[in-house]
Order: sequence, then structure tokens, then C-alpha cells
Amino acid sequence: MEPSSIKKTPSPNIKPTIGRSEKIGLPQFGLSNVDAKIDTGAYSSSMHCSLIDIIQQDGVKKLKIIPLRYTDRPYMGEPFLYPYTAKKKVKNSFGKVEERYVIKCPVSIFGREIMTEFSLTDRTNMKFPILLGRKFLKKNFVVDVSLKDRSAKSEARASKKSINLET
Repeated sequence: MEPSSIKKTPSPNIKPTIGRSEKIGLPQFGLSNVDAKIDTGAYSSSMHCSLIDIIQQDGVKKLKIIPLRYTDRPYMGEPFLYPYTAKKKVKNSFGKVEERYVIKCPVSIFGREIMTEFSLTDRTNMKFPILLGRKFLKKNFVVDVSLKDRSAKSEARASKKSINLET
């Protein structure tokens, strides 16, 4: 049999396994090691904001936000501007429909950056400032609820290996 006639079986698309919670980065905000809850019951992702305001800048509406809480990181609370978007209807954790503003920003996890849509809300009374739903997980990850913080451990191992290679 000639080598050209042998059909290669495509390798399966192996997805990283993440746990019930993960440490993620939000590079656009200069944040790392942010606690995120992995929620397969939620369709979309949400982010806590301590400020969500609409401003006019050069005659254009913008969203002015301060992401996360001061306790999530030594974060000074500088506001960020995003293009204004109409509110979307989102079901909260109690099944009640709310209208929320939505932004897109990259999430850093397992050495990758994944552009993610977040609804902005007050998660002050929640344990995690970030919730990552099925829309984020789909095509990217497998979830094992018996695990947690796999991405942080993976990145620590990778960092340790690169230090060992340099010495």
C-alpha cells in the first residue's frame, strides 16, 4: 500500500478540563488571578461592576464602567469606556428577567485569550465577581466539578518549566 493511499484519522479536538471555579485574567483591565465561577446552568457570562454609567463623549454615548470590587484585587477603580450598546434581557440566578448592558473583552485562561461577552451587573453579594456560562464554555472546555483552579495550576507549571529551561 502506498503511503499516499493511507487515510489518516483526524486527531480528536481535545479540550482542556476546567473545574467549578477558575482563576482568570482580564488583560484589558490589567487584572489577573480573578476568581470566576464556572456555571454550566447559565447561558451567558456576567461581570460585577461597581459603576455602570452612560456618558456623552464628543457627542457619542459611551458606557463608563469600573469592573470588579476593590476587594477582588488591589484595584484603584479607574473607569473604562466602552461603546454604548442597548440593554439585553438576561435571566438572573433567580429566574427573573433583567435588562443589562453588555460588553466584550478577552478572558485569559490556559494561556489563551478568548473574546467573551459579559452582562454587567452588581454581584456584590455573590462569592465570585465573574460568572462564566455555557456560551463561553462551548467549543472551548470540558467541566469537571470535582476540580478547581486548574488554569492557574497549569500556568504555574508552564512558568516553572520555562524558568528551568532558561537556567
